[in-house]
Parts: sequence; structure tokens; C-alpha cells
Amino acid sequence: MKKKLLLSDKTKHFLRFVPNLLTICNSLCGFAAILYTLQVYRSDPEDVLGVFCVSAIMIFSAMIFDAFDGLAARALNAASVHGIQMDSLSDMVTFGVAPAVVVVVMTDSLRDGVMGPLQIAAVYLLCSVYIGCAALRLATYNVHAMSAEKKGDPAWFSGMPSPGAAAAICVAVFFAHDTALPVEKFAFVLPVYTAILGLLMVSRIPYIHAGRWLFSVRKSRKKMLILAILIVIAAVFRTAGIAVIVTAYVLSGPLTGLFGIIRSKNL
Repeated sequence: MKKKLLLSDKTKHFLRFVPNLLTICNSLCGFAAILYTLQVYRSDPEDVLGVFCVSAIMIFSAMIFDAFDGLAARALNAASVHGIQMDSLSDMVTFGVAPAVVVVVMTDSLRDGVMGPLQIAAVYLLCSVYIGCAALRLATYNVHAMSAEKKGDPAWFSGMPSPGAAAAICVAVFFAHDTALPVEKFAFVLPVYTAILGLLMVSRIPYIHAGRWLFSVRKSRKKMLILAILIVIAAVFRTAGIAVIVTAYVLSGPLTGLFGIIRSKNL
């Protein structure tokens, strides 16, 4: 009987480590994305966009681990300050540094020999804005998460979440790969888009918590219908459909905020 109880304690201890293990997998995906992005300088010029797509897939894979580490922490009653810190540190690598590295290297490789020193400095500055905003957002999130007084609706974020910003960059990479766009010009626009996403992260614009929304779908027929429509769009139109869905999420924050301002003025 004593042995059985000891085994049970060990099992509980292992299960409480599961969320941290998922968080580590998140950071490893980000690290792998950075390393693979640097392989572009050894690749054939025709395969350059393919390298960035693989890196984007690794960042998307990290989002799966990021979604389930929080779910596992709540399900196993393993939430802790240590876990909060680990989660934000991993997110900084995967959703902060990795996407910025992809954008910088992509711009450099697609416009090799075309950009002057000022243009190169502009790209570095724009991507630095993204990284700085990601760091500020994650630090602010940690402070609020550990605060005794939790303000706001947990179903909504104040500002775009870092995984959402990273997803927008990854989708842009997929879109460039699968369409006949002039990639040289696209690569120069992407850093500007990246900086805008960074500013949205530190804004007070409301964004829906996509993870909690997905896990609450089974409780609402309306949400189930919306999810079914999104899946059909992604399945039928593939990259273009996913790009539309992610772009709609990026725009949903400013539109929601604008609607709230208009509504408050009319009341």
C-alpha cells in the first residue's frame, strides 16, 4: 500500500512537469526555426522561399505547444509563477526573435545587392521595433499574470498576442511562396508590416483570446458554425484562405476598438 502511494506521488510529480516540457518544446521549435533560416545562405537561390516556409512551419508548430502548455497546466493544476516565466521566455524566442530573424534574412537574401546601407539599417530598425515590442508585451503580461488584482475579461487580450503577430508573419511568407508576387518588392514591404505588428502588440486594442475561444467552441453552436466555416475556407483555398483568416484576425482588433468607440459615443 505504501509503495502504491509512493508511485502515485511520483506520477503526480511527473504530470506537473508536463506543462514545462511542452513550453521547452515551444522554445526548441523557435531555436530550430532560427537555425534553419540561416541555412538559406547555403541553399540554391531557387529554393530560398522554401527555406523560409520550413522555418514558418516550425514557428506554427511552436504555437501548438504554446496552446497546450497552458491547457495542461490548468488541467493538471500545475500553474505556477515559474511556469509563467518560462512561457514568456519561450514565447520571446519563438514569437519574438525567430519571426524577426526570418524577416531580416528573407529581405537580405531576396534583395541581395539591391539595398543600400540606409535600406539595410531601415530593415534592422523595423525588425528591432518588433522584437522590442514583443519583449515589452511579454514582460507586461507577466506582471499582470502575477498581480493579485487581475483586470479585464480573460477571453480578450489588450493588444495583439505575440503568437498572433508571429502567425501573421508566417502566413505572409507562405503567401509569397505560393503566389506569383514580385518577391523582391514584397520582401521590402514585409519589414514595415512586421513593425506594425509589433506596435499592435503593445497597443490597448482588444483582441480575442483565440485559444480560449477554440476550447469553448463545443459549448456554442454559433462558434461551432464559425469554426466550420473557417476550416472550409482553409481547406478549399489553402494558403490564400489561411492568409485571409489571419489577416482578418489582425484587422479584428482595430475594427473592434473602432466599433467600441463609435458605440460609446452613440450611448
